[in-house]
Amino acid sequence: MDLRFTEKEEKFRAECRAWLEANVPKEPLPSGDTREGFDLHVEWEKKLFEARYAVVSWPEEYGGRGASLMEWLIFEEEYYRAGAPSRVTQNGIFLLAPTIFEFGTEEQKERILRPMAAAEHLWAQGWSEPNAGSDLASLTSTARRVEGGWRLTGQKTWCTRGSFCDSAFGLFRTDPESERHRGLTYFLFPLRGEGVTLRGVDRLDGDEGFAEVFLDDVFVPDRDVLGEVNQGWRVAMATTSSERGLSLRSPGRFMATASRLIELYTRHRNTADPYLRKEVIDAYISAEAYRYYTFGTVTRMMEGGEIGADSSMNKVYWSEMDVRTHEAALALLGSDFELDEGSSDASDRGAWLKGFQFALAGPIYAGTNEIQRNIIAERVLGLPRK
Repeated sequence: MDLRFTEKEEKFRAECRAWLEANVPKEPLPSGDTREGFDLHVEWEKKLFEARYAVVSWPEEYGGRGASLMEWLIFEEEYYRAGAPSRVTQNGIFLLAPTIFEFGTEEQKERILRPMAAAEHLWAQGWSEPNAGSDLASLTSTARRVEGGWRLTGQKTWCTRGSFCDSAFGLFRTDPESERHRGLTYFLFPLRGEGVTLRGVDRLDGDEGFAEVFLDDVFVPDRDVLGEVNQGWRVAMATTSSERGLSLRSPGRFMATASRLIELYTRHRNTADPYLRKEVIDAYISAEAYRYYTFGTVTRMMEGGEIGADSSMNKVYWSEMDVRTHEAALALLGSDFELDEGSSDASDRGAWLKGFQFALAGPIYAGTNEIQRNIIAERVLGLPRK
């Protein structure tokens, strides 16, 4: 792996940096998990799309630049370095879109991808159910065959920004005689319309974006089946690889957080416990290690390889690193960390407390880290199933 960037890549970095510095909002936007904040984030996403920065690695016909994966990583580094808003389109462009590129029909690509990139049609993930979280194969939501399509019935929960989005994607059991991973089909389904009920889920930080989704005989046409009927588990595993692996959590995010931690330590170093210096250094080294590991993954993928089960190692690493980094920040802040974003005295506008609350979810979402360690043991290390 050559860690030197090419002249073309450095030129792309300079272009991205200049545009972001000129266009990133001067004041942070309200949380994208509130109605006000979500609408403002969508405006930002539209601006990104107009400048062809929303999906830089996608083909030009869908609004991208045809950039390489390495150039995408460069853009992500510059995006987070500039303190740009979080991406409320992420479940669509980082999770669903790679799955559509792999399994979708040409009609689905033409119909779905460009409006997704342009933030004209927003997507939520409909994976978890009340009794099917990390054990996704135990889901009970069903799809019944009817003329021209399917009728979906069941409940999905923990749908990030489901209260605000237009559609969702998820698995439903289409063969009632099947068990576990068999007989499942991957559907794209509406979050508005007849038979759909949304109920907000209260969060610790007070944001309202999470939703429970209740589906009562909701019609979905055949064109909104992604992949083959009863082969949905295979399609879903492609989505989870994106979620746990490369696309959802790029190293630029964690490098920016580690840099902010160093700035925080510099402000508090005279009063901080000496041991926190080591914690800050460890946080930066961990983020840098993840960055170089990701370069290796991208190099392998650009040469025709796949990330596969290695995505589980990725997910365990970045999720636990994120928690440790925020714990170091809270230790530096002392009792001030309790001040939330509504307090004028809150350090960094309460971003560290909010980031810590979100980091705590990292070892749980995208499949709990306990499940990921089982996958690593069996599929990466080749250990026997107990």
